[in-house]
Amino acid sequence: MDPESEVPHSVKVTPLQQVLASCTGAVLTSLMVTPLDVVKIRLQAQSNPFSKGKCFVYSNGLMDHMCICEEVGNKAWYKKPGNFQGTLDAFLKIIRNEGIKSLWSGLPPTLVMAVPATVIYFTCYDQLTAVLRSKLGENETRIPIIAGIIARFGAVTVISPLELIRTKMQSKKFSYKELHQFVSKKVSEDGWISLWKGWASTVLRDVPFSAIYWYDYEILKKWLCEKSCIDEPTFMISFTSGALSGSFAAIVTLPFDVVKTQKQTQLWTYENCKFKAISMPLHMSTWVIMKNIVAKNGFSGLFAGLVPRLIKIAPACAIMISTYEFGKAFFQRQNVQ
Repeated sequence: MDPESEVPHSVKVTPLQQVLASCTGAVLTSLMVTPLDVVKIRLQAQSNPFSKGKCFVYSNGLMDHMCICEEVGNKAWYKKPGNFQGTLDAFLKIIRNEGIKSLWSGLPPTLVMAVPATVIYFTCYDQLTAVLRSKLGENETRIPIIAGIIARFGAVTVISPLELIRTKMQSKKFSYKELHQFVSKKVSEDGWISLWKGWASTVLRDVPFSAIYWYDYEILKKWLCEKSCIDEPTFMISFTSGALSGSFAAIVTLPFDVVKTQKQTQLWTYENCKFKAISMPLHMSTWVIMKNIVAKNGFSGLFAGLVPRLIKIAPACAIMISTYEFGKAFFQRQNVQ
């Protein structure tokens, strides 16, 4: 029997231990998944070169970050010439010509946001689950949905203003003094709510994803544990449950991901170009953007990029949750001693 399954379920893991387990999972996930997105961006830049001011989405497996192309020439990592013939060829040529470290280009700045957001999310989910189980009972099926929704709301709300500031610093190369002036001016002109611009589209994608993911994950985990005649999940049970539930949630919420990406791109292109008297629609709602996509590309337009999203989401969810559960099981064993 796997040693993870020998730990009594009643043994508690402290919030600090949950933070450590989720932090470890977040770093490992980003290290494993980021190369896939770096290669994807390099292939995109090769087929459709990024011009100055163009926005693109960078994912480290934990969060999507809006990046703005500011470099002229081939200095930036995403503009380096490669003559790639496909994904595998890109991996091999990047490693051979630029060194293996290039597969993690652009990662460190994004971890400043992604790791805290993931830690808040997973720790809050477990804490809320424990509270709800004590109130509603161990077998209440609504608990993962409720805890997942609240935890994701909290994480998105905390991180959104910081992500806005991060993108602004990247796009304009502000000093901290200039950044403070920018935030103060924005708050005085548009109110505090302006710091959460883009929050609604993120919530519309991430909150349903979270509810579906945790509900499916807990059901799959419980079913696989019963089939294996164990009380606690092994690494492979967590990995499999995470990959399957993450894939299903990714498919269901894909239309909101398409809208969020389009909305963020429009927003940051406008922010970058508004001093050049370029007018862009700023107040298009999620539903208006959806209608425009369907009118232009048909219903299938809402599910554009399904395969790349699954290739990114499935391993990210699998690695994150299995590492997190493994970390908690490790701390449980330490707490027994």
